[in-house]
Amino acid sequence: MTWLAVALGGALGAMGRYGVTLYTFPILANRFPLATFSVNIVGSLLIGICYVLIIEKGVIAPELRNWLMAGFLGAFTTFSTFALDAVTLWQNGHAQLAAIYVVASVAACIAAVAAGIHCTLRLL
Repeated sequence: MTWLAVALGGALGAMGRYGVTLYTFPILANRFPLATFSVNIVGSLLIGICYVLIIEKGVIAPELRNWLMAGFLGAFTTFSTFALDAVTLWQNGHAQLAAIYVVASVAACIAAVAAGIHCTLRLL
C-alpha cells in the first residue's frame, strides 16, 4: 500500500510541476528556469509545513507522510532538473546567471523550509 501511495502522490506531483511549467513558460521563456525555481521554493515551503504537521505534531495521519512528502513533493520539486538548468545556463555562456540561480535557489529553498516549519509551529 505504501508503494501505491507514493506512486499516486508522485503522479499528482509530476502533473502539478508540469502545470507550473505550462503557466510560467510564457513569462520568461528560456531566459530563466522560472518553473523549476518556483516549484523548488513552493515544495520546500510545503515540506516544512508537512514536517511539522505530520512528524512533529501528529496533526495529519503519519500514513499520509509517504503520499505527501515522498510521493507528491518528491515529484513536484525538481532538484535534478534544477541541476540540469544550472549546467545548461553555464554551458550556454551564462556562468554568472547560473551561479546566481544556484545560490538563489538553495538559499530560497532553505528559507522556505524554515518558514514553513516556523509558521506552522506558530499557528498550532
